Amino acid sequence: MAHAIEVNHLTKQFGLFKAVNDISFVVKKGEIFGFLGANGAGKTTAIKMLTGLSLPTSGDANVAGFDVYTQRQEIRKNIGYMSQKFSLYDDLTIKENIFFFGGIYGLPQKVIREKARALLTTLGLEDKAKMMTGELPLGWKQKIAFSIAMLHEPAVLFLDEPTGGVDPITRRQFWELIYQAAERGFTIFVTTHYMDEAEYCDRVSIMVDGIIADLDTPENLKKKHDAKTMDDVFVKLARN
Repeated sequence: MAHAIEVNHLTKQFGLFKAVNDISFVVKKGEIFGFLGANGAGKTTAIKMLTGLSLPTSGDANVAGFDVYTQRQEIRKNIGYMSQKFSLYDDLTIKENIFFFGGIYGLPQKVIREKARALLTTLGLEDKAKMMTGELPLGWKQKIAFSIAMLHEPAVLFLDEPTGGVDPITRRQFWELIYQAAERGFTIFVTTHYMDEAEYCDRVSIMVDGIIADLDTPENLKKKHDAKTMDDVFVKLARN
């Protein structure tokens, strides 16, 4: 497997409307890849195709070496997914959430117990294992959700606006978890509306109206568009 994700001329059409219009890119193994775009740009539709939730209209793509048309079940087994809107069950305890999602990922009970102990120790939550998840602050929920999404050691981890609504300090701490995962060889595919977070990515893709308007490292994008910040880059591309 040369790349973690390979996309060639991928298109998703609804009637006459092309939500994703002939996009192509690759994501390298161990890369933190930022997938940015305004609401309605086509990010969510693209992610649904890459995670096996929606079939493309045309084009080709493979994720973790599996085809998005014929091996969607294999893709789901080899990826992790976390979003801002839904990550954990509030009416389960922290430990129950770990065991629930570990079971969904198909991990043996012995392995789940070992990983649960390690996760709770790493996060310093040993004495809070039986706390209802709904009682936790959003920042802690997201940290736990991130760790749970990594339980089965997926080839690619999709993070869909994971830091939305949390404070700047918690956002920075969350990105430290992302860096640690990337250093261990995991591939991170992340969407965000915070342009300062784009600076933390190895490379950034910016979607506008269903197409990829540009893709490069943050530094190269700023030079190319004569911009001081990624926010300036985003505004220029979106307006054009």
